[in-house]
Amino acid sequence: MADPPGCCRPCATCLLCLYSCQWITAKKEKRKGLRTTKCDCSWFLFLFCVFLFTLVWLYFAIIILNDFHNFNEFIFKQSKLWLDWSLVLLIATAVLVTYSAVLLVLALCLQLCGQPLKLHWLHKILLILTALVVAAAFTGLGIKWAEEWRSARISLQATGPFLHVGIVGGMTLLAWPLATFIYRTRSTGLKVFLLLVYCAVMIALYLAPLGIASPCIMEENQLPPKPALVGHRGAPMLAPENTLMSLHKAVDCDVQVFETDVMVSADGVPFLMHDEEPTRTTNVQAMFPKRTTLNSTTFNWTDLQQLDAGSWFLERRPFPTVQSLSAGDRYQVTKQRIPSLEQALEAAKQSNISIMFDLRPENHSDYQSFVNATLEVILQSGIPLQQVLWLPDGFREQVKQQAPGIQQVYGRKRLQNEKEPLLHVNLPYQDMSSEEIRQYRQDNISVNLYVVNQPWLFSVLWCSGVSSVTTNACQVLKEMKHPIWLLPSSTYLMIWIVVDCASFLAILWAFLLLK
Repeated sequence: MADPPGCCRPCATCLLCLYSCQWITAKKEKRKGLRTTKCDCSWFLFLFCVFLFTLVWLYFAIIILNDFHNFNEFIFKQSKLWLDWSLVLLIATAVLVTYSAVLLVLALCLQLCGQPLKLHWLHKILLILTALVVAAAFTGLGIKWAEEWRSARISLQATGPFLHVGIVGGMTLLAWPLATFIYRTRSTGLKVFLLLVYCAVMIALYLAPLGIASPCIMEENQLPPKPALVGHRGAPMLAPENTLMSLHKAVDCDVQVFETDVMVSADGVPFLMHDEEPTRTTNVQAMFPKRTTLNSTTFNWTDLQQLDAGSWFLERRPFPTVQSLSAGDRYQVTKQRIPSLEQALEAAKQSNISIMFDLRPENHSDYQSFVNATLEVILQSGIPLQQVLWLPDGFREQVKQQAPGIQQVYGRKRLQNEKEPLLHVNLPYQDMSSEEIRQYRQDNISVNLYVVNQPWLFSVLWCSGVSSVTTNACQVLKEMKHPIWLLPSSTYLMIWIVVDCASFLAILWAFLLLK
């Protein structure tokens, strides 16, 4: 069989060397009469499936970056080791995708050059290991982080139209090596099978836009107002979380609400702290090495004031943005201490922003005294009560009676036949669909979703009409003046038709030209 035009012998030899790990010239291969066997075809199919498998995992890896800080915190709680595991994830995923993609390109080029697909045993082992690693990653995701499957479904509302175009383009390019293989193979049954599978896949892709639903397919004049920003523990990418510096940085980002977590010290002083143990966000190991595993509520206020609540931020670099801090900001970070709720309320009052908080830990035996101490500080602070958003469910009726002006925020959806209508809800972004968000908006229920860090996710929720989002990346979302993309339905329909028609013509041309 002659080499196709443009496929020189040195190129074919090089391809064989890389794919088969043997330096045998194309001419010698032909003298030996080697051909691509059914086993070789099976390995090529396995290679193609592994490539798709790793590509899907790459998509998931990019999507879960929005929530990866939670994973870093989880690992720290288990091992007391801080590392930005997102870098490890992306590097490992990129290596697996690149390896399988290079092998696939080599195989397709060999097919176009009319050379046998003799995959070396080492590549076979590495492909099997790649498939096992990715399968283990998906299994772990399903067991420990199942909500990310819902995140992936939401992401399709942002990426669906573009994935459709990309997949159609990729499958269209695949028509060339497929046509070459079909015209060269002698098995009629294999020819029919490959053509039927390919045609079925392409028909499904051509009709896929019928099932793509995105809130961002709308007219410009239908776009809801931009959601308000709620600073998650302040501005944790710019300053240590739950500190006064973080609150002020959040104010600079135009947030309307400072979201935080409140605990009560052993001597009855409410203070800001998220973790039950102060190990992650303070230098408690240096100051009180024998008390590092104790609950934060066991410390009195005098002891808590001795802790450095900022230096960890520079040492562990929980976000890449830490590297870009100015010298002045770095100095200010080292001066941060654990703030009391009284100090936070005063800062919120002066900055004219609201404050929303959880009261932790909910299962504490003295939780009612925590509620009483917190309410007392709020009522004595002089902050307008409408600027206080109350999240804790425990003793909520007592709070309503003692401070009726405080806004009650619920961490659940509304119930049927609700006695008292909900005015504010605070939920994970995975828990509400676009349709539910629109319905709540029509019913004048304020919906805040957390934690939203990536522009693509913020865009989807903006188009859906959410009232506000809790974010770590207020400095990023502040700069967004418009969703990442917005397409009128007529424009999207035209793109769909053009892409599908162009693909069909390209496939037809490939099969007619190579015949």
